[in-house]
Amino acid sequence: MDIIIIGLVSYLLGSIPFGVVLARAQKVNLAEHGSGNIGATNAARVLGKKAGILTLLGDLLKGLLAVFIADLFLKDPTGIAIAGALAFTGHLYSVFLKFKGGKGVATGLGVLLYVIPIATVCAVGIFGLVLWSTRYVSLGSILSALTIPVFAWYFKEALPYVYLSSFIAIFTLGRHRENIKRLKAGTENKFASK
Repeated sequence: MDIIIIGLVSYLLGSIPFGVVLARAQKVNLAEHGSGNIGATNAARVLGKKAGILTLLGDLLKGLLAVFIADLFLKDPTGIAIAGALAFTGHLYSVFLKFKGGKGVATGLGVLLYVIPIATVCAVGIFGLVLWSTRYVSLGSILSALTIPVFAWYFKEALPYVYLSSFIAIFTLGRHRENIKRLKAGTENKFASK
């Protein structure tokens, strides 16, 4: 019974669209501006750097909170991994957005920072290097997501967490299909810090 309740709480937490909430506070429909994505990068482009940072923090913390609660009550890697997967899924298919959502990078980051911190910090390093050298947030997100399961395996993390990181990586890759097409075509937007 605990796993069902915690799973539901995790999904609902993941479903909170912080970018959309911040945009609506400014009477802006984030889905109709910039890339149309509800995440931190588009929030920063459309609403400004402060809104981008707040969106990033909100999306990251909801993922972290979901697995923290699961860890508190379940104390079981499989249950914690399920809670993390549901929080991530909530961001992708939010009940508050008619089961639409974002790409899940920040939420997945929050989940994985809690359960496999060393592997995740290594992957964040990959993100930073790619962003610094190319200015493509999407490319950094894709490559860092794909390397987390490798780092998780290398550091001999619990198998449920290796599976969780693989699940997040696969869906992150899928959510970046259009970005991959634009990267191939050379038309992807670069991130410009203001």
